[in-house]
Amino acid sequence: MKYKDYYAALGVPRDADAEQIKKAYRKLARQHHPDVSKSPGTEARFKEVGEAYATLKDPEKRAAYDELGRRPAGQEFAPPPQWTHEHAFDGQSFEDIDLADLLDALGRRHQGASRGPVPMHGRDYETTARISLEDAHHGTTLSLNLEDGAGGRRLDVTIPAGVTEGQKLRLRGKGGKGRNGGSDGDIYLHISLAPHPVFRADRHDLHFDLALAPWEAALGAEIEVQTLDGPVVLTVPPGTRSGRKLRLRGRGLANGHGGRGDLYAAVHIDVPATLTERERDLFKDLAGASRFNPRVVVAKEKAT
Repeated sequence: MKYKDYYAALGVPRDADAEQIKKAYRKLARQHHPDVSKSPGTEARFKEVGEAYATLKDPEKRAAYDELGRRPAGQEFAPPPQWTHEHAFDGQSFEDIDLADLLDALGRRHQGASRGPVPMHGRDYETTARISLEDAHHGTTLSLNLEDGAGGRRLDVTIPAGVTEGQKLRLRGKGGKGRNGGSDGDIYLHISLAPHPVFRADRHDLHFDLALAPWEAALGAEIEVQTLDGPVVLTVPPGTRSGRKLRLRGRGLANGHGGRGDLYAAVHIDVPATLTERERDLFKDLAGASRFNPRVVVAKEKAT
């Protein structure tokens, strides 16, 4: 079990009275509420503040918490024997119990529950699953190695099609075993998409760079491009300019609800690094015949 410094979480001294604790909680809860703050980690901070207040506002829970002593935040510890005896937790292991769950169980007991074993929720786990775009599109199965009190175990997890970068999946009941009839813990799986050699993901849309030869951009063309489901033909309209985005509707990532995002091709125009004599002559002919001046076109567009 890891120690949590609830006084530090609320920014109050250990001898703070109930009014100071309530005032600090209200201020921090408003500041870190997910609907108000979009800063990274605000959800975790909001939860931390709420957990600290739930303990310190209750005189009995606060007294039991204070009896545990003071330790560095995050340090592994177990309640001293006298504490476990006084609160009727004799014979129980505290290795995988969360401090908040322990104090919550203690609070229920003081409200009139039996002095027998208290049901305790199993340990929750959080881990990151790094998957490919192909796996996000089609779905996949992963094997997770979890370290727990039993020395570790392996769990096969199904990732559904349509997951996106940063999405959090909850695997209910797949965490640590509950105690004394308590529910099993959960696993929270954070999705991370591995970089792809061709595509960039923006939720369910995909983007890629499309190189065109000058004549393809000027005259238009039918270009074979890759998607996650195989090659398709993209129509390049005549007069396509560098920087334009061409959309293939419904060729992006599956969204998990029977639909798909779109595929966007970002156009840039390339030229041959070396020319044959015939190509050089043709380009010279074009330069002499064409009245097109890209710098004048850009200037006119900026003026309008």
